[in-house]
Amino acid sequence: MKENKVRVGIVGATGYSGVELMRLLAQHPRVSLTYVAGNHQETRAVSAEHPYLPGFTDLTIEPYCREDAVERCEVVFVALPSGRSGAIAGELWQAGRIAIDLSGDLRLPRDLYEQWYKREAVGDTLLANAVYGLTEWNREALREARLVANPGCYATAVLLPLLPLMRSGLIQRDEPVVVDAKSGVSGAGRKATTSSMLAELSENFYAYKVGQHQHTPEIETQLARVGFAGQLLLTTQLLACVRGIFVTAYLKPKAPLRDADVYAVLLDAYRDEPFITVHEPGDFPQLKHVRASNRCHIGYRVDERTGTLQVFSVIDNLQKGAAGQAVQNFNVIYGFVETEGLAGLPVYP
Repeated sequence: MKENKVRVGIVGATGYSGVELMRLLAQHPRVSLTYVAGNHQETRAVSAEHPYLPGFTDLTIEPYCREDAVERCEVVFVALPSGRSGAIAGELWQAGRIAIDLSGDLRLPRDLYEQWYKREAVGDTLLANAVYGLTEWNREALREARLVANPGCYATAVLLPLLPLMRSGLIQRDEPVVVDAKSGVSGAGRKATTSSMLAELSENFYAYKVGQHQHTPEIETQLARVGFAGQLLLTTQLLACVRGIFVTAYLKPKAPLRDADVYAVLLDAYRDEPFITVHEPGDFPQLKHVRASNRCHIGYRVDERTGTLQVFSVIDNLQKGAAGQAVQNFNVIYGFVETEGLAGLPVYP
């Protein structure tokens, strides 16, 4: 019944992550979407802004207003660019609402945030109370959370396979970790840029933010919690596709490993996780295994010749890397089944 549903709002409903949130929440059986604010000062019917969502809602996208959001919502997802998003999530939390922030504003300590994002961080009270929302690894804290820092897309794709391996003690924790990561262009957001134009991206492939990507300290901070004492070398690259992240990580084992050893560690960590698939030895993940789903597929290979462990991970950057994981965290907070609103299978081909 509608009166038993959670009243939910979205701030930033015109960006790609916000659009994905609308699509997921419109189909969530426990949600009543009661408030939708845009990225700017626009006022427009949802059906006009997003004609591929007909019949889901008669709401109007309106300029953000804290009082309206507080009055009409119990939970607000904030999907604005970093620099705006965390402050809005914080003021909604301080007004007594549950806020789930999809930006990087609440993920890092002040010094690291200001170093990598090149702007002033939000207040220390917000940073101290924000729970990092990597669901499978922070579920207990999320049950009591009222302010959530949803992880970054690259961070999610890297952390899910690396956390159990680092925790296992099989990997050299004080050695650098090299990560080669590729993303579909929707990860760059909906704002038009020259680099995301069809004529620039089609039949092309290139690295960006080399040595400067802000998910680097996020990954290092989370890996440190399981004993990692080295540094991450992250290279991010742009794929000529809309959705998906493909990560390849290179790790140095402490002693000779077999594929079966890696399989056992990953399976032990994720055997009961509904959104994570651990591939058997010799079987490697592909982007189409996860497209338009909240799933993560993990593969691996021990290269005996070089003594290197190769780890592969794929997610949909708008789902498990953003909106899907945010909804999963919402489900945990309310004690709902985690797959509610997220049970859709990948789109293939």
